Amino acid sequence: MTYEEAKKKLALAGQEHLLKYYDELDAGQQENLLGQIEKLDLSLLQLIGDGKIETAKGKLEPLGAVTIEEIAEKKDIYEEKGLEAVRAGKVGAVLLAGGQGTRLGLDKPKGMLNVGMTKELYLFEQIVANLMQVVKKADAWVPLFIMTSEKNNADTTGFFEEHDYFGYNKDYIYFFVQEMAPSVSYEGKIYMEGKDKLATSPNGNGGWFSSMARAGLLEKGKELGVEWLNVFSVDNVLQKIADPVFVGATIVSGCICGAKVVAKADPNEKVGVLCMEDGKPSIVEYYEMTDEIIHSRDEQGKLLYNYGVILNYLFEVNTLVKIMNENMPVHVVEKKIPYIDENAQLVKPTEPNGYKFETLILDMIHMVDNCLSFEVEREKEFAPIKNRTGVDSLDSARELMQRNGILL
Repeated sequence: MTYEEAKKKLALAGQEHLLKYYDELDAGQQENLLGQIEKLDLSLLQLIGDGKIETAKGKLEPLGAVTIEEIAEKKDIYEEKGLEAVRAGKVGAVLLAGGQGTRLGLDKPKGMLNVGMTKELYLFEQIVANLMQVVKKADAWVPLFIMTSEKNNADTTGFFEEHDYFGYNKDYIYFFVQEMAPSVSYEGKIYMEGKDKLATSPNGNGGWFSSMARAGLLEKGKELGVEWLNVFSVDNVLQKIADPVFVGATIVSGCICGAKVVAKADPNEKVGVLCMEDGKPSIVEYYEMTDEIIHSRDEQGKLLYNYGVILNYLFEVNTLVKIMNENMPVHVVEKKIPYIDENAQLVKPTEPNGYKFETLILDMIHMVDNCLSFEVEREKEFAPIKNRTGVDSLDSARELMQRNGILL
């Protein structure tokens, strides 16, 4: 993109200020800035209007799950079907690892967190170990696609290389960088983080598939014969990945999507609940539910909205390709956004000062026709590390890991 082309593009959206320092930059910086402007999706700015916009939920109805007991009865059938798919190269895994460990006191990718106590055991390392269980059982490698961000890509790829990919076959590991979205002021002006750098942030966990596509990895998946993608977050140290029982159950059910869920610990637990919305599968966040919905029970006294998602989903690739070409909802969220002021000094606000644009993986669930709700044991598969202490912390995760026989 030339300077004139950038100027014309920005003028149409009232964003000419992004070229304010252009003449002060060296040739490399100028090229870098023009490249960022070329990638800008300025249509996002139309979403701001008078502030944050959230679409109201439609008619909600409960959605049960294939229970732990029901799964146990057919485990052998499901597992064999899943192992068959893994051996045929039909199953890939997608690790969402674009976040930093800032909230945990780590100024590095969250996956580099040491979860060990008497030895070094990294979050990335344990996740690879979890996947290796399936590799050994199936005697076949599972393609592992790892989504990083602009901020942590170099650290993440370097860390895997330094640790020899934690024993995984590096020919089956593919890194890709998540797409970014601009951060804007309340008035809709895109912030700058430096004279040659726009203020941007990852476009939310719903952007994983489009980011994979942009990186050319859909073609790689097709070449490998991948028909299903198991997408999961780096947070949960206990999760089973490319779990043959889960894969097999989803295939046998005839569904095009599956979601691992846990029974809620109590009605008010702050988890997204898998349910039906206007006749299609959906995830409703705890803050979107009324008290009546939260506490409603069936004749046996069981919660009707009982199953919380743990961000471990299985999607059919062909279906993902179809919904990628549809417009995913974009959420406009208030955030604290670092920016340079009129004197080009970096400001780190202590209060929200603008908006970021995010797509969410939970919206992908509502874009498919059906979804198998697959219950797992919380104590064996759900140990998220989100906080330094307390609930969903490193301490609580370590306790669960030890309970599951993992040496720390």
